[in-house]
Amino acid sequence: MSYQVLARKWRPRSFSEMVGQTHVLKALINALDNQRLHHAYLFTGTRGVGKTTIARILAKCLNCETGVSSTPCGTCSICREIDEGRFMDLIEVDAASRTKVEDTRELLDNVQYAPTRGRYKVYLIDEVHMLSGHSFNALLKTLEEPPPHVKFLLATTDPQKLPITVLSRCLQFALKNMPPERVVEHLTHVLTTENIPFEEDALWLLGRAADGSMRDAMSLADQSISFGDGKVLAADVRTMLGTLDQGQVYGVLDALLAGDARALLEAVRHLAEHGPDWNGLLAEILNVLHRIAIAQALPEAVDNGQGDRERVLALAQALPAEDVQFYYQMGLIGRRDLSLAPDPRSGFEMVLLRMLAFRPADSEDAPQRPLKTLGISQATADSTTNPVAGVAVTAPVAAAVPPVAAETRPAPAAAVVQAVTAADSPAAVAPVQPAEAIDLPWDVPGKPAQAALAPAVAAVEAADSESDEPPNSDEGYYDSEAADLLQMDVLLDAQPAAEAGVDILPAVQPATGLAAEWLLLCPQIGLSGMTGSIAANCTLVAREGDAWTLHLDPAQSALFNASQQQRLNDALNQHLGRSIQLQIEVIKPAQETPAQANARKRIERQHQAEEAIRNDPLIRQMIEQFGASIRPESIEPL
Repeated sequence: MSYQVLARKWRPRSFSEMVGQTHVLKALINALDNQRLHHAYLFTGTRGVGKTTIARILAKCLNCETGVSSTPCGTCSICREIDEGRFMDLIEVDAASRTKVEDTRELLDNVQYAPTRGRYKVYLIDEVHMLSGHSFNALLKTLEEPPPHVKFLLATTDPQKLPITVLSRCLQFALKNMPPERVVEHLTHVLTTENIPFEEDALWLLGRAADGSMRDAMSLADQSISFGDGKVLAADVRTMLGTLDQGQVYGVLDALLAGDARALLEAVRHLAEHGPDWNGLLAEILNVLHRIAIAQALPEAVDNGQGDRERVLALAQALPAEDVQFYYQMGLIGRRDLSLAPDPRSGFEMVLLRMLAFRPADSEDAPQRPLKTLGISQATADSTTNPVAGVAVTAPVAAAVPPVAAETRPAPAAAVVQAVTAADSPAAVAPVQPAEAIDLPWDVPGKPAQAALAPAVAAVEAADSESDEPPNSDEGYYDSEAADLLQMDVLLDAQPAAEAGVDILPAVQPATGLAAEWLLLCPQIGLSGMTGSIAANCTLVAREGDAWTLHLDPAQSALFNASQQQRLNDALNQHLGRSIQLQIEVIKPAQETPAQANARKRIERQHQAEEAIRNDPLIRQMIEQFGASIRPESIEPL
């Protein structure tokens, strides 16, 4: 007798022999035992998970000579003929080779005839998604109302390609992929019964390589038996599949844990002897790190899907949690950039060396050998020395900033002092005394950022006023991070400062007369940057011929100087087409400035939007009937 492959020899012949898919089997068994049979069933799932096998067992249950039940006898002539694939009333159709509408019509011409021997005529259509659109249309009516003696069993690996009209006429069962544990368990039973020697590690390799398909696992087992001359050994299976020893992956992680660069590069050298896929190897390391992170958070949640649960738990105890997260993030970035490396191996080595070099410094196992000096000048590297004119500062600006604000605010604040003074003479800058350490209370409501910077920018103002050449353009202020920091959030296109906890609406009178004219004129001038901010925080208080007087809010005057006044004067001359004499006085305006008016309108629009949402009939109905709630922070006016 010719040899029969394991996948066919061990194909289940009853529901009790099925491995997995209990959610499908339970529904079918109950339907058969209670005689609640549907006329069309659709089985979906990836290759090799049991779609056709379940369909054949169902056909056997429907036509067994002992009666319709979930346990066919398996010995009657009909059961034997179905197992051997020669039962006349089980019509198996390969839709991939019969896609034309003529084939479907020919198939349906015989539906009306009663079965020859069995109780039901069963149409098993495999890969049904391959049928053409016309074939589906021809099948629809018969699929919805077939004769009482006809059952349709459809199977597909791609249910998304089926028309919704077909899906709605069938009972759908989605078969799941086989987990490696279930595959290894079944292979152990099969090989033990077949008296074939095997190693458990080899079965885990086969279980992972099968990728959820039991049929693929059986086929790979057949191949490994031939490759190993009647034995299934881990070394042979690893060679056959072209995979690396999982222990080598753990060797890399052990070297990282020890902080040993020599052992790390030695492990890479051993890996290179097998010609690995470096991208796939990095992905395998990430997979192990992911399982280590799970073990640290919830040890009992770690499965043994790869046969290495004990090693994962041991590494979870040895590696600090922050190191695991750092290695994982570094590996993700390195895998993304691996294609940019001169060659894959050097890119892989650099990822590992980067993990080793930048591991958290407070770790007890962190490398203690200091890096060589990189040639950075002492003036740049020393954080306690002011880069401008060598001015000593006892504490950096960031030291006085709360943790959250320090992430976003201090760097631009330091940039403004350096960027603005870099072009001036060092001698023109007054030294900052240690007792005048700059404090930036960003979280204090109502206290402007400019006031906090006043001690530092005093020297900047003096240098700017004494400079022979004013800056070339206003954009030099606006394009820098310093301008973004020091401008209040009340510019015409800025976010309301009220959201940051700053009171931007002081108790001032609405703009009338000259102040109202300035509200209309300010946006037309076309200023931006620092000069635009100054103009938006002024109000016009006097106009006698060509002599204009503006009042500037003192809270917005930290960087105001003669140069800014001249720029605003020049912009007004160009806009009005005549020469005027502009005088700006730092006095709190008695009437509303353009910035305050814009902020007030923005807040009013926000209130109107929130009120519109609260008064919307549909929203109120949802609140009353479903207990919905409104999140005001998610409402934005259009």
